[in-house]
Amino acid sequence: MTQTDLRPAPTRRGAGRTKAGGRARALAASAFLGPGLVYLTALMLVPLGMLLFYTVLQRGRFGGIVYEFTTENFARLFDPLYLDVVVSSLKIATITTLLALLVGYPTAYVIARLPRRWKTVALIAIVLPFWTSFIIRIYALTILMSGPGLINSLFGTELELLYNQGAIVTGLLYSYLPLMVLPLYSAIDRLDPQLHEASANLGASGFTTFRRVTFPLTLPGVMTGSLFVFVPSFANFVIPDLLGGGRSIMVGNLINNAFLKERDFPFGATLALALILVLLVLLVVQSRVARRA
Repeated sequence: MTQTDLRPAPTRRGAGRTKAGGRARALAASAFLGPGLVYLTALMLVPLGMLLFYTVLQRGRFGGIVYEFTTENFARLFDPLYLDVVVSSLKIATITTLLALLVGYPTAYVIARLPRRWKTVALIAIVLPFWTSFIIRIYALTILMSGPGLINSLFGTELELLYNQGAIVTGLLYSYLPLMVLPLYSAIDRLDPQLHEASANLGASGFTTFRRVTFPLTLPGVMTGSLFVFVPSFANFVIPDLLGGGRSIMVGNLINNAFLKERDFPFGATLALALILVLLVLLVVQSRVARRA
């Protein structure tokens, strides 16, 4: 006979107390989780369900929705006109993400190596633009980049800095660079300094240490920061309107125009759903890469 067999069986009173304690914990968890679940259900799942429902309906003659089944909205997604917009959006978002990585990684690395007091100052400087309205920052950038703006005045040039894809990339990079720096800083700051010392003791150069030690260990931060920059850049519609002058249309502009200008709710919902699916694929890829890293 084992020790387990010698233990006294729980009494009914003890079992009742256990069940009562479990109910109390479940009730407390429901009280804390309830508001958040209601919020997510009301403002995420319900609108998402409506988008999915609208995709199989038809647009009315004067806008709105006609409750008749159709698959035409999905066929329109493969129109060459819309595919060109998707390709252009992917190109702009990819360029913005790569530039943010090239600028953000050295910035995050230097901040992570600063003394603790200066780390706080540097991080506040990185986050400081988010304390100002997004629209105000974009209008300020428009003034700086305009024909008689500060940039052309300082350098005595007459460059066309606005209303092109370069201006859009500049605006996206300026707006979302902190979203790249912060995850990279977190990943770099957690690195064990002894790893660099061991690499140097084994005769590795600084570049070899970065290539074989630092960068692989910070790859999850790279993927997270890239995702944080790529997703809003791909779906943005304000910056292409203000800095691009409407000459370079992105996916966000298509969705905005479909809902607010053309009142084509079914096709706008189809575009939005396609964008969500693309972003979900990116999330899955980022999660798998981070897990392997």
